[in-house]
Amino acid sequence: MNGRMEWVFVDPTDTGAVQVGDLVSAAAGGMPTYRVVELNEDGLACLRDERESEQVMPIDRFFWKACE
Repeated sequence: MNGRMEWVFVDPTDTGAVQVGDLVSAAAGGMPTYRVVELNEDGLACLRDERESEQVMPIDRFFWKACE
């Protein structure tokens, strides 16, 4: 394995495209990346970064998710 992660585009209108546990980013392979911890019906997500810090942000700001 070469250590590179593959990224797929997330259609922001597809409400089921991102699930809890997914790794997301605003840019393919870009930093920062966030792990989705929780999603709510209003389109907000609780996200955890590499430092284990959590924040709530709209999930439609993240156009890419990792293929793991």
